[in-house]
This record gives sequence, structure tokens and C-alpha cells, in this order.
Amino acid sequence: MNLIKLIKENAKKNKKRIVLPESYEERTLRAADTVIAEGIADIILIGNTGDIHANAKKFGLKNIEKAQLVDPLTDARREAYAEMMVELRKSKGLTKDEAIRLLQNPLYFATVMIKYGDADGEVAGADNATGDVLRPAFQYVKTFPGISVVSGAFLMFLKDREYGENGLMIFADCAVHPNPSNKELAEIAVATAKTTRAIAGIEPRIAMLSFSTKGSASHEMVEKVVSATRIAREMDPGLKIDGELQADAAIVASVGLKKAPGSEIAGKANVLIFPTMESGNICYKLVQRLAHAKAIGPVLQGMAAPINDLSRGCSVGDIVDLIAITANQAVGTK
Repeated sequence: MNLIKLIKENAKKNKKRIVLPESYEERTLRAADTVIAEGIADIILIGNTGDIHANAKKFGLKNIEKAQLVDPLTDARREAYAEMMVELRKSKGLTKDEAIRLLQNPLYFATVMIKYGDADGEVAGADNATGDVLRPAFQYVKTFPGISVVSGAFLMFLKDREYGENGLMIFADCAVHPNPSNKELAEIAVATAKTTRAIAGIEPRIAMLSFSTKGSASHEMVEKVVSATRIAREMDPGLKIDGELQADAAIVASVGLKKAPGSEIAGKANVLIFPTMESGNICYKLVQRLAHAKAIGPVLQGMAAPINDLSRGCSVGDIVDLIAITANQAVGTK
């Protein structure tokens, strides 16, 4: 788990402004206090300032006073934010009064702060459903140029360091898009490469997974992966990527050599792209439980700015880690 330490150290060197819209939530407030104490990021808390101060005192938190506190009901930037929202959503008929009302919701205010340039990233979801976190992000921050789909990657830390990059592997998409098309699957691969470089600091070696290796089976699901691999290469000619590969051919050197001789990825992959979210979600949970791997994520990727969603069962440590990861993503988007 030394990577988490490196991620935090990199965040400290490249201070980013991370906004937390769930300031009323105890775990979030405790995580903010830790992040400020460790110097991982500059924290912006959205909510009633009196309530934030009262809760900080109640929980014995000493560093919250160093955060930027923003009350969405009274902040002077509401007018400017609302005007920008109306401009961005004029095709949807959004009025200024409607925009002002939306800004009363901390999730919308946080997202618009990022779009306006007043924050670099957001972490939420400890007390809100994924759909509620992502809706304003899709409407205002939108996706990265050239990417039309948002996906979720997991950092998998394996006890057996023979696999991936000294035991680290990145799995995608395990959380967002149920059944991507060939083009969307290619975009997920390209976005995951960007995530791998920004967060893990390693060069991705991407395996596009299937139940077939290099034509061993014929099926439309196999063809989707073959086509996606080709499209991903066209999108990023320098990408180290191969497919279609079965999972064992992707990660076991001896199997890769036998099933896909000459492949620069087979047996050496550190990034696994699954053909559907179903297969990715099942796999990451099995690896987490049966191999006792540490799974961190999902890290949302494909957005024009980093906005990450927490599990509602998250711990304070999980929030701290995701804030550090979000800060690293923000460094990578500049």
C-alpha cells in the first residue's frame, strides 16, 4: 500500500482545491480535518457555516477553521454562477430563478464551483446516491474532450506481487456503464490509461478482456472487444494495448506466451478492461474477497474535471484516500 503514501505525497506537492458538499456529515468533516492537518489538499466545505463550526467543536476537530467555508444560500458568487448555468443550459430552457434554486443544493453548488474555476475537484457520496452526485456533473462539468462515457476504475492491491505492477492492477469499468459499445469500450480503455498515469504513476499495459484469445472463439461479444481494441489504438496510437485476451492470458506470463505469442501485453497486463460492467463488478469483488485484495474505488474517469463518488458505507480513511486520489487526478487534467 505504499502507493497511497506516494499519492498523498504527490498531492501535497501539487496542492489542489477539493470541494466537499456534505459538510454536515461526520465522516466527511473528520476526513476534511485530517486532510488539512496532513496538508494533502486545500478543502472547501459547502454548508451553513454556523453548523460546520458547531459540528467541528462537537467532534473535537482543530483544523476545520483552515478550510474555506461556503454557504450556498448567501455566497456572493451565486449570481455569476447562475448566469453561467443559464448559458450552459439555455437549450434546456433553464431560467436564472431555476438556477438560483438549484444552487441551494450543495451538490450543484460544488459542481458549478469547479466549472467556474473556483475548485479543482469534488468528493461526495457518503450521504448521497451516485445518481444525485453525478447528475450535476453531467449537466455542467461534462466529459473530457473526445470521451463520451463516464466509467469507474478500481485500484486493486494484491498480496501476490507477481501480478500487474508489483501487485497493483487497475480494473475498469466496474461501476458505471452496464454494456458499453465498441467505441465506448475504447474510450474506457483510453480514460483508464489516463487514470493509471495520473494516480499510480505507471505506464499502463492494457488487456482488453474476453472469453476468447486471438480468435479462439467467434461471437459478437468477442468482435466488440476486437473492434474496441482497434478503435483505442486509433484514439491513442502510443497506447500499449492488446485484445482480445482471456484473463489468464493477460496476467500469467506462461499462458500469455502460449496463447498470444508475440504480444507485448499478454502475461504482463497491469490494466484490465472488462467487456461489460457486470463482468468487471463481479471480478473485482471476487478478487477482493478470495485474494484478500485491497480495492480502492470506484475512481470516476472520463469527466472533464475529477468528481468522485463514495460508497455510503465508507470510512473516514476511505474519504481521505479518495480526496488524495482526486487531487492527483486534478493534477493530471491540467
